[in-house]
Amino acid sequence: MSPAITAAAVQQLRARTGVGIVAVKQALDEAQGNEEKAIELLRKRGLAQAVKKADREQSEGAIFIAETSGSSATAQKAALVVLKCETDFVGRSDAFIALGQQLASSLVKDGAAKAKALADAKLPEAIQKLGENIGVGETLEVSAPVVASYVHSNRKIGVIIGLAEGGDAGKAKDVAMHAAAMNPPYLHPDDVPAESIAKEKEIWKEQMKNPSTGSGQAPKPPEILEKIMLGKERKFREENALMKQPFVKDTSMTVEKYLGGAKVIAYQRVAI
Repeated sequence: MSPAITAAAVQQLRARTGVGIVAVKQALDEAQGNEEKAIELLRKRGLAQAVKKADREQSEGAIFIAETSGSSATAQKAALVVLKCETDFVGRSDAFIALGQQLASSLVKDGAAKAKALADAKLPEAIQKLGENIGVGETLEVSAPVVASYVHSNRKIGVIIGLAEGGDAGKAKDVAMHAAAMNPPYLHPDDVPAESIAKEKEIWKEQMKNPSTGSGQAPKPPEILEKIMLGKERKFREENALMKQPFVKDTSMTVEKYLGGAKVIAYQRVAI
């Protein structure tokens, strides 16, 4: 009769091999709890070879987003997964893209725990098949009455927009595309951190202390300088806030005006 395989034994073998929990448990069962025999089984199956690749840098990858449709009673959802690899060649392969989309779909439909279990089961096989170190990077989920997303054609940029009830899904999609192109780090001007403003103010102060040579301009009085600083701060905040940026498809209006008053309750932009 095989000895009971403890959770501690499974975790220890996972730490040694880097193989998923399901494959590790199966190997320990077949090896009747003998760790070295289990490692041998994993090596014969090609799974433990993943360990040799585990320390190689994952400098490439792709972004995947999946959505679920909501109803009047339930919110819409979107989930984003960054799947990392070593080379752009693998990142553009059909097998890699299929795996990334599968993981994103699992995350949005089944939740984080089941998506992680799926990744643990699928990654060793993908590493063996594609011959590179592959791993899951950033993951996130968004839930809102109206959700729209956009993944750029190179899969290096992904955006999710969530609107309050009554928002327009088509406009939310347009705003997601805008955010992908214009890279606003914040949603509203007030979201810009005080530290960022402080750093910019130091630069502005130095610029105003040292006007261009030969300009012939007299130094401005402190009250004028203060007004200039306030104007620069307002412009800096608006340039870095999604809602105040000129909308790329019609720069005569801001994103906020284009949305027609719809409230953005979620904004996520990820780039690799």
